Amino acid sequence: MAVVDQGSGAPLLLAHGFPLDHSMWAGQIEGLASDCRVIAPDLRGFGQSQVTPGTVGMDLMADDLAALLDALGIDGPVVFCGLSMGGYVAWQFFKRHRRRVAGLVLCDTRAIPDTPEAAQGRRDTAARVLVDGPQPVVEGMVPKLFAATTAEAVIAAARGVMSGTDPRGIAAASLGMAERIDATSLLASIDCPTLAIVGQQDAISTVEEMALIVAQISGARLVEIANAGHISPLEQPQAVNEAIREFVAAMG
Repeated sequence: MAVVDQGSGAPLLLAHGFPLDHSMWAGQIEGLASDCRVIAPDLRGFGQSQVTPGTVGMDLMADDLAALLDALGIDGPVVFCGLSMGGYVAWQFFKRHRRRVAGLVLCDTRAIPDTPEAAQGRRDTAARVLVDGPQPVVEGMVPKLFAATTAEAVIAAARGVMSGTDPRGIAAASLGMAERIDATSLLASIDCPTLAIVGQQDAISTVEEMALIVAQISGARLVEIANAGHISPLEQPQAVNEAIREFVAAMG
């Protein structure tokens, strides 16, 4: 796995969204390294990490991250921060590696599984990207990801990362997301400090949907980010950093 590891202090593990890589966390790597040890990997199939053709489930990605922590010599618990697909990985990481979780930061993500129609759409995406490459998928996704006010330079940079992603990685993760667990049954068992962050203009994991997640996790808190859509840490890094910084500091 390719990984950026910067700063010192409480370990903060960042799991990116689909079909991005660690660079979506650039604002957090720069802004939080003075407060935390920021660990930002490329998940399997993305960025510079190994590509596995076929289906890559969220459980495998979670196990990859546990192995990464081992490789970095981090045995104690971390704050796990996941966005969108990274949030799906967070559910599995909590379920499979509970002792390694000091706290959860859930950014612009969902607990419910795909509907049958949405799951089929992911399978169709997987088939299409292997034939046509990532560009058609990227152009279909980008309008749904960002707030209307997000700077065009930010959108263009994200589009470039997506367009450069290995089609096999996109397909494998798309198939894995189609099979992800229904995490709603897990919510009541989450017994660590939990922060949810959502862009106020997120059309995929809406404020209302994330509020329902928070309501089912004891002690969880929701922070809404103005002028942000589905990739709030990239769109409004300072506001997201402030929320994460306060959350980590309150944990002691």
